[in-house]
Amino acid sequence: MSQKNTEHRVFSSALAREGARTGTARFLAERRELQSRVWTRTTRVPLAELNGWHCPPEADAFRHESGGFFRIEGLSVHAQDSAVPQWHQPIINQPEVGILGILAKEFDGTLHFLMQLKAEPGNVGGLQISPTVQATRSNYLGLHRGRPVPYLEHFRDPDPAGVLVDVRQSEQGAWFLRKRNRNMVVETTEDVPVLDGFHWLTLGQLHTLLAMDDLVNMDTRTVLACLPRRAPGAAAPGAADDAFTAALWRSLDPASGALHGMRSVLGWITDVRSRTLLRAERAPLSHLPGWTRDEDGLRHRTGRFFDIVGVRVEAAGREVGAWDQPMLAVRGTGLLALLVTPIDGVLHALMHLRAEPGLVDVAELAPTVQCHVDNYEVLPAAARPAFLDLVLNADPAAVRFDTRLSDEGGRFDRVGNRHLIVETGRLPEPPEHRWLPVHQLGALVDHSNYLNVQARSLLACLHALAAPGATPPHRP
Repeated sequence: MSQKNTEHRVFSSALAREGARTGTARFLAERRELQSRVWTRTTRVPLAELNGWHCPPEADAFRHESGGFFRIEGLSVHAQDSAVPQWHQPIINQPEVGILGILAKEFDGTLHFLMQLKAEPGNVGGLQISPTVQATRSNYLGLHRGRPVPYLEHFRDPDPAGVLVDVRQSEQGAWFLRKRNRNMVVETTEDVPVLDGFHWLTLGQLHTLLAMDDLVNMDTRTVLACLPRRAPGAAAPGAADDAFTAALWRSLDPASGALHGMRSVLGWITDVRSRTLLRAERAPLSHLPGWTRDEDGLRHRTGRFFDIVGVRVEAAGREVGAWDQPMLAVRGTGLLALLVTPIDGVLHALMHLRAEPGLVDVAELAPTVQCHVDNYEVLPAAARPAFLDLVLNADPAAVRFDTRLSDEGGRFDRVGNRHLIVETGRLPEPPEHRWLPVHQLGALVDHSNYLNVQARSLLACLHALAAPGATPPHRP
């Protein structure tokens, strides 16, 4: 099957607002019913009391007794020429590549995707829409001693002819140390039994659900962002009177042009990565400058940034019914904002090449603004993100997308970000920013280490606006 045909089939699925197997209203009703049978409950406990974990106050790192899953370690960061040239922090070290896999199948000529309603201990609102398979290597090798991961066989040894997406992508570079997951979409022609909690949905249905707070989880968003797509035609049906949708439609076509050629973009990324002097070194967790530990967890002396807390979990409808673990918790909601504008009739997004200590290759493309605003009360003024004030004071009429979406709930306790897409005029590019059309972002996301997880999350939201008449709710 040709790449172009796959791109058009994906886009056609995005135009299908209802599915051949489960309607959106029925899906939401079944989710409400499932909440009583599939759930997690969490209780905060002191780190030293976590069963199965080595977390004494004098520990240089927190680790599981099996040697698997993940560790919480200390990191000392030196960022020469940065507004904050040095800092110390805990970081999650999970040196294994998990699988985030979505199974695809055609029904009535339209691609559908097998999605799971999954309960994670850190989820906001209970069940969230996750990939068909969302599993760490420790999970799918059975270190948790739970039930086998369903549908895993479709992703461990897939038929190459059915692989639509297969790329390793990064996780949060501020909180994970060089963590990556294998993002996959595999198409099947087999009859697949649909287990409890799984549903076949079109991409259009997923785009509709993406506009609802804390429903489509982070792992689903990153995989959806990697799907190849191209509008099947020169103009969007019904979009003649909608300049934004028409510009976004054209931006999906590589033939539509770009402000910067791809060779120039790659050269810019290489140059910034080469010039950025960022050094991250392991440091003892028990003697981490600026951090204190008490009964509630490990926290920064300012009360900002994030905490490491202990959690005891009870669960129903999961592979394992109870466990303890440390988790990362953040006060308040983060902000991810993407400024977009038509340039020569083609929608471009203003991307920020952002360095983070946990990334494999120094810096990746991030949204225009990626931050927790309250942190700047204790940081130097020079650290305040460019364009933050423009985003915070945006005209509501220019806001194209505005939804709170969660980070993954397996390691983070109720952490989420307000996702904003704001249309603006063409603004000058600071040295570490570039205006890029959507088709260039799509070309870059085909490869590892170019778009960070926050950028991929917002790219999935931007794709959701490409269908004519897409009107996700805006906040007042």
